[in-house]
Amino acid sequence: MKKRLVTSRKAARALLACLLLGLLAWYILPFAFPLPPELLESPAASPVYLDRHGKTLLRLTLPDSSRASAFSLEAVPTDLVACTLAAEDKRFWKHGGVDLLAVARAARDSLNEKRITSGASTITQQLIKISSPARPRTSLTKLREALTARHLEMRWTKQEILTAYLNRLDYGNLNSGTAEAARFYFQKPLTDLSLAECALLAGLPQAPSRLNPMRHPQRAITRRDTVLHRLASLPGADPARISSALRETPTLRPLLLRRPAPWLAQSRFGKPSVINGKIHTTLDLELQNAVQNIVHQETEKLKSTNLRHAAVVIIHNPTGEILALVSSASWADERGGQINGALAPRSPGSALKPFTYLLAISQNHRLPSSILADIPTPFRTPQGLDLPANYDRTYRGPVTLRTALACSLNLPALRELNALGGPQPLHAFLQRLGITTLDKDPVPYGIGLTLGNAPVNLLELTQAYATLARTGLSIPPVLFQNTPPASQATQIFPTRDAYLIADVLSDPQARAPAFPPGGPLDLPFRCAVKTGTSSDFRDNWCLGFTPDFTVGVWAGNFENQPMQGISGVAGAGPIFHQTMLKLHRSQKPAWFNRPPDLVEISIDSRIGKSAPSTLSPTYLRHDLAPRDQLPAPAIPTDYDPSGKALLNHTFTEWFHSRHNLRRQDFALDTRPATTEPLRIITPANDVTLLLDPEIPSGSDKLRPVTNLPGLGIWKSETLRIEPSTPEPIIHLAPGTHQVTVTDPRTQVSQTFTLHIKPL
Repeated sequence: MKKRLVTSRKAARALLACLLLGLLAWYILPFAFPLPPELLESPAASPVYLDRHGKTLLRLTLPDSSRASAFSLEAVPTDLVACTLAAEDKRFWKHGGVDLLAVARAARDSLNEKRITSGASTITQQLIKISSPARPRTSLTKLREALTARHLEMRWTKQEILTAYLNRLDYGNLNSGTAEAARFYFQKPLTDLSLAECALLAGLPQAPSRLNPMRHPQRAITRRDTVLHRLASLPGADPARISSALRETPTLRPLLLRRPAPWLAQSRFGKPSVINGKIHTTLDLELQNAVQNIVHQETEKLKSTNLRHAAVVIIHNPTGEILALVSSASWADERGGQINGALAPRSPGSALKPFTYLLAISQNHRLPSSILADIPTPFRTPQGLDLPANYDRTYRGPVTLRTALACSLNLPALRELNALGGPQPLHAFLQRLGITTLDKDPVPYGIGLTLGNAPVNLLELTQAYATLARTGLSIPPVLFQNTPPASQATQIFPTRDAYLIADVLSDPQARAPAFPPGGPLDLPFRCAVKTGTSSDFRDNWCLGFTPDFTVGVWAGNFENQPMQGISGVAGAGPIFHQTMLKLHRSQKPAWFNRPPDLVEISIDSRIGKSAPSTLSPTYLRHDLAPRDQLPAPAIPTDYDPSGKALLNHTFTEWFHSRHNLRRQDFALDTRPATTEPLRIITPANDVTLLLDPEIPSGSDKLRPVTNLPGLGIWKSETLRIEPSTPEPIIHLAPGTHQVTVTDPRTQVSQTFTLHIKPL
């Protein structure tokens, strides 16, 4: 009896020890196995670029080339949860991380079959496995995962575990997580999945490659049916729904990766702000797709001319935001399709001329009605004398600045830049406008800079035109939302000058001689536009704007092959035309308000002077001029007895050449040409004038005197100058002022200072 009692006590102690060891192994030992660091972090999500409305533009891949998108358990349909548990762990809600019943069953089956028939891993164990570094599949590894799973179960809720599991599962075809799998296989959000689709997805993680529904659809369906049968065996299953799901034929719609803006992955627009894996851009997806289609269609039409690529930039003028950017006609083109044509430096051709004339208006006191010489002109270069020509190899003689710019004549632009002092002023001006591709030294470009012999890229040139559209206000282009601007808005040139250039570029009548009506440059609303064609037809450009939008288009070949005689109006022009129409379907076209100091004038288009009352309507043109810079009135000595306008000796060679098709309009002035330079007789430089308040009128006005009355053009930034004949009237005010008079024949200016004090 005593011996039996001792044995019972030993057995009880052994049982207690086993119980304590079991409790230790179940509740204490798991804490010796830390959770995988990856599990403690948020599940990896592929960075996603979104448009301005939150629509997806581009999904990047993770370092392992997979795609994933994070979601909460609330976003997962109950059918998908039920199917996943039926497929992987039907007692998930009841066990503590290790399913002891499943372990016992697996051990029994393995003993009976003398081989391992199942692993009995729970969802928690699988989560530990996929979140840990790869290890050999040994019994020790399984034990480690089981204890770590117990650790996780004591720290996380079941909902947290299931959410982490569904976010990290491999569903094949480089799709990680349930949400990405639903998007890839069915192009649906999770909430729209049917029961049959939920069952198909739930079966894939067992063997994603072997069950790949794209390659082995029958295997995937067989696995789906297995999942549905398991679901049917669980309490609360609806036999009718499961039966219907078994009969459903899956409709797979594998996602074709359409990338409206593939260049975003290699963007050079600075570091964007990433918020919850999302990068918000200023692009508009609908517009981006529409412009991409326009580019594809128009380049297809011109393939026979060896034009294969084009790029487009659209800027919202008030904000500087980039609304669309098409980098090439086809990203898949093996011959350079993945080059970003908006950022590649190319020769802009005549697209730089507006900025030359902007400087001429500002510094040489030119007007749109000023007469320029379109005549053969040799220019000295480091290589010797150069005799440039116009695009059509003809010369028009005296033309207005409006005509020269609108018709994109080369010689007047070259002569104007030469009169400005060479390439330096334009070079510096372009750099202020944000052109970064120019060499530091402007001298090698020479005055050919105005014809586009320097490389620029489409984005920066479009931004320069957008500055014109903002009437001189420069705003850095913006691509990413929630990103501080690189610099502040800056007024680069006067509003009045910008308006005059925009007025010329939007004048279809002025450009009609070179660009006949009805072409791509003509729109059903007012729009400023300028084309450019590089030498040998290697680059086409078309840039323009309305108050709301600026559009820049480049067309050509990335490998620098020339096109077959395609100019900017024929190559880039149609893309520009279609893009502008698209933009203004939803935005009513408008035009700029005319600055109050610009007034309408009537001129004789042959000489650029104010038209006499007797002028024939043939030569009468209406134009704009600053109130303080009106053109001189035409006088009888400007004409011969028959009414022809007299040309000075500058035009002698042209007048007698085959290029002169205007002999009925002009005659040569045979009078000796004056070589006397313009001189200011009164007032003297640095003079001090006293204003007498006792004199009721007249003391605050000054009429200057020159040796060539009526010839000089007068201007002052601080004093009002009233046009008058033969010299203007300067309205005086206290202070120190500078007044400039310019001789339009030789482009020589003289500036003098007035000191005006009250008496």
